[in-house]
Amino acid sequence: MAMLKINGSDRQFPGGIPQTLTELLEHLGINQATVVAEIDGKIVERGNFAQTQLSDGQTVELVRFVGGGQLHG
Repeated sequence: MAMLKINGSDRQFPGGIPQTLTELLEHLGINQATVVAEIDGKIVERGNFAQTQLSDGQTVELVRFVGGGQLHG
């Protein structure tokens, strides 16, 4: 069974892993405009998400931007 390690957790894909980073984000319901992605320790520029091919066993780190709040000091 195909697997990716996403943010430290193994995630299995019975039908095969998504082919590209864009497809993975769509599968996870994440807006690509709000995320920074790293694959196997290398940051992927947002403009390259659709061309970035994924392979079984890769490590993917996704950091989402969360808006809101003000700093109080």
